[in-house]
Amino acid sequence: MLQKNDNLAKELVLSAKAARTKEQPISYLIQVVINNPTIINLAAGLVDPLTLPVEEVKSITNRLFSNTARGQTVLQYDTTQGLADLRKAVLAHMEKLEGMPASKMGISADELMITNGSQQALYLIGDVLIDPGDIVIAANPSYFVYTGALHSLGARVLAVPMDDNGMDVDAVEKILERLERSGELPRVKMIYCTSYFDNPTGLTLSTDRRKKLVEVAKRFSTSHRIMILEDAAYRELRYDGEALPSIKSYDPENKYTIISHTFSKPFAPGIKLGYSAMPIDLLHACLQQKGNHDFGSANISQHIALETLRDGSYYKHVELLKKSYAVKRDAVLAALDKHMPKRDDITWTRTKGGLYVWITLPSFFDTSRSAQMFQSCLHTGVIYVPGEYCYQPDENGRIPTNHLRLSFGAVPIEKIEPGIEMLSRVVKEYLASNNAPTAARVGSAV
Repeated sequence: MLQKNDNLAKELVLSAKAARTKEQPISYLIQVVINNPTIINLAAGLVDPLTLPVEEVKSITNRLFSNTARGQTVLQYDTTQGLADLRKAVLAHMEKLEGMPASKMGISADELMITNGSQQALYLIGDVLIDPGDIVIAANPSYFVYTGALHSLGARVLAVPMDDNGMDVDAVEKILERLERSGELPRVKMIYCTSYFDNPTGLTLSTDRRKKLVEVAKRFSTSHRIMILEDAAYRELRYDGEALPSIKSYDPENKYTIISHTFSKPFAPGIKLGYSAMPIDLLHACLQQKGNHDFGSANISQHIALETLRDGSYYKHVELLKKSYAVKRDAVLAALDKHMPKRDDITWTRTKGGLYVWITLPSFFDTSRSAQMFQSCLHTGVIYVPGEYCYQPDENGRIPTNHLRLSFGAVPIEKIEPGIEMLSRVVKEYLASNNAPTAARVGSAV
């Protein structure tokens, strides 16, 4: 008879993937705010709770359940790929965004997949393309939640710089040339790019770089196709400037590009829906994985999304958000102009859309979570996202620590200037404690 001995209990053995998966930094930042609800939260990339479409969704759900047969359909399963009528509706929506028929991008409703937010699509795409040791090219800085997922999948994430025109596509080309010379080109599976009002910088990829990125991916797709994953989560939150065509629009054969949109940022994150267009062979692979995950996103959410597109409330809500967020964006920039030290080595992006402003401080600053500045901000009553989370290490393993991200989405308008003033006060104190020389500020940049 075996005797129980808790002291001899065996260690739990996790998978290699579990060991590669690290805690997402946003979990800590959210917990800080929960523990201290009075803090001014310039960190979380959440939407404005005051603008959530409660009445619109209430009206839609009343319609959905006013008819028993429709209500039964809504509460039933649908397909893994997603509600057919919703895929047709979002295809028509994409045509409006592009100003061209979907056929010119080689897509139909059959090449669309509905997912649990665009994040699930990003994960599924990585899951079916990447084996441990495969290479993904991304910008520095980049969306840290997805680069974290890529590391979990075992990818090597190689980074290229960003400037005011977005991801440096010439640098992408140079990396591919280097990998071709070293024989590693077959390991390159994907180029990841947030093309509109990027998280974390708020910057947008210029039109000429969009076209060239597709050309580069095609040219280096020698032994296999290198896919471009275009994250368009913030596309519809444009406050200034012209509407730009997607990277996807430069791929008429629908072979080299994927575009992922979401309902979370332009409508409501609570319905947790995204939609993506991609080549049919990649779609089939993603659907097989999605079938293992959930065999279909929540049907009630899909019907709500369909109705908001049909009745026009989606478009009205997008316009409301654009007006509301533009006011907040302007308040952030005005407060930075007013309160931040006037130095040429303190700069920030002037985004034309999205929810983020990226600040660059002098190189001797340390904005990281464990450093004095972050802790001083917490003590003062304001929180930001340390820029270190958004970077991949350089060839020497170094990550810059003199950047930070601000988000103005969820912070109340009346708290924006006080929050920026608190942040600026800490920056001034940091400068004084380091005996930094003064200098005149010129412009803003990444």
